[in-house]
Amino acid sequence: MQPIKGRGAQSGAVPTRFGLAQREADGDWRDMAPDIDGAAPPLRTTVTEEFPKSVLTFNASPDIPFDRSVNAYRGCEHGCIYCYARPTHAYHDLSPGLDFETKLFAKPQAAALLRQAFAKRGYSPRPLAMGTNTDPYQPIERDYRITRQVLELCLDVGHPVTITTKSARVLDDLDLLRALAARRLVAVGISITSLDPRLSSLLEPRAASPAKRMAALGTLVEAGVPAHVGVSPIIPAITDQFLEQILMDAGALGVRSASWIMLRLPHEVAPLFREWLDTHFPDRAAKVMHTVQSMRGGKDYDASFHTRMKPQGVWADLVRTRFRLALRRAGIPQERLNLDCSQFRAPSRDGQMDLF
Repeated sequence: MQPIKGRGAQSGAVPTRFGLAQREADGDWRDMAPDIDGAAPPLRTTVTEEFPKSVLTFNASPDIPFDRSVNAYRGCEHGCIYCYARPTHAYHDLSPGLDFETKLFAKPQAAALLRQAFAKRGYSPRPLAMGTNTDPYQPIERDYRITRQVLELCLDVGHPVTITTKSARVLDDLDLLRALAARRLVAVGISITSLDPRLSSLLEPRAASPAKRMAALGTLVEAGVPAHVGVSPIIPAITDQFLEQILMDAGALGVRSASWIMLRLPHEVAPLFREWLDTHFPDRAAKVMHTVQSMRGGKDYDASFHTRMKPQGVWADLVRTRFRLALRRAGIPQERLNLDCSQFRAPSRDGQMDLF
């Protein structure tokens, strides 16, 4: 298969689990089309603005360390082939493959809706997570600035917030992050999958390069913003070789905490990832999937609570040991940051602060 340049997914198949009509180009026409019409035009990114009634999402999952989140965007132009959020596009009758990274949705009123949620009687603050589904600093944030508006709101009302991103664009908001950090209201995590720019361009074609992400971590540390490095996801026989060096480089910058997540392949992510392997790494595709299955009870993925984030088996135990030793050598102390929830002051419905 000829790789699709600049995109992670290699196809746009719609999921079968919802009974949607399948879309497939006619084989004869597909072979003749380049001679008749020329090469297919490059895929373009489109953005649809949506106006939901609410944006604050709560969860009770035992596997993640936050209970509320806000996502400014749906779909993600970064195009990370392993993204566990890809299946959410199926709810729009769109492909978790190419549609997920080309047909995006933005929520321009997210900050206003969040303000309304904060103003509700009885609202009790806990850290608000951003970047839990799709990246809050993907390229369209440059124009929409929705993430910045949310941070401005959190600073205004004293609400703690955490950010997870693969983009150096987070530094565009360094002024807000510095102000939030001075009040113990923010922590930023940047995930780095590899240190090889070519590999990164295949895995996450429109995300910042590994070097830019590492440099962004250093800038955050220098600015006094709590910075966390996530070595995630770890992909057997593809990215695991970079684990120790990522931690060593981050530790040298003064990063104080780190984590790792094993590759997760829910729903349509599994066939998309298999297709990506066959395209870019056919020589080791079988080995990669065999290792993945050895950690997931013989399956591509186990979605059960308490196990989906905890791979099992010899290979997983080896990664845990490597990570623990690498932390020690890198001098990363695994400091636990407790953000301050006591500064929160609920806004009134007219945008003014309540006295009591």
